[in-house]
Amino acid sequence: MIQLYNVSLSYQKDAPALHDINIRIDRGEFVFVTGPSGAGKTTLLRLLYCALIPDRGQVLIDGQNVTRLTRSQIPYLRRSIGVVFQDFKLLQSRTVFENVAITLEVLGMARSDIGKKVMHVLKQMGIESKAAQKPQALSGGEQQRVALARALVNEPKILLADEPTGNLDDANKNQIMNIFREANVRGTTVVVATHDRRLIDNSNRRLIVLSRGDIVEQMEKTETGGQTGQQAS
Repeated sequence: MIQLYNVSLSYQKDAPALHDINIRIDRGEFVFVTGPSGAGKTTLLRLLYCALIPDRGQVLIDGQNVTRLTRSQIPYLRRSIGVVFQDFKLLQSRTVFENVAITLEVLGMARSDIGKKVMHVLKQMGIESKAAQKPQALSGGEQQRVALARALVNEPKILLADEPTGNLDDANKNQIMNIFREANVRGTTVVVATHDRRLIDNSNRRLIVLSRGDIVEQMEKTETGGQTGQQAS
């Protein structure tokens, strides 16, 4: 589903954001990416939804080589990818319903079908009563669920989330993680970037650890529910 081969990317000369990264994430996996600020977590996610192109190496998403796509082809690939941004990126002038519906409007879906799908996903998130409200009237946890609804309404093959539980209390964190797990059970490949080690430890999922643009460790989920670690060479 996701493959990176010898991927490197620099924003400034002699300061790589990612250096010679090799990753394979199979269809239906749930993977955490962690590391301190500046480790390369957000850069990695931006590569996966084609906001960036690597300086070197290959990025394959669902069998397509991102480095060979034209600018006009990228939006079609993104239709199979849901993204939850750290700052939500909700449209403040639009209602909750409109923020979620825009994903389907871009695809040209019929208005009647959009209404049904949007209300269905808002109900899944427990915020159907907020459909007519603007984002600024919502709590942080509610805004995060709107962002999740927008990412999931099209039933994407891949869900990417950048620090999705930052600044949320434990109750909201648990609700958000339950939503991720449910999406994963339905077949969505989930990649979550976070520095929250307690969240990672409680979830028992595969873990990729970054530091200064390098993979320094990968930990695989085991059959017994633990993790086995592998240091990068």
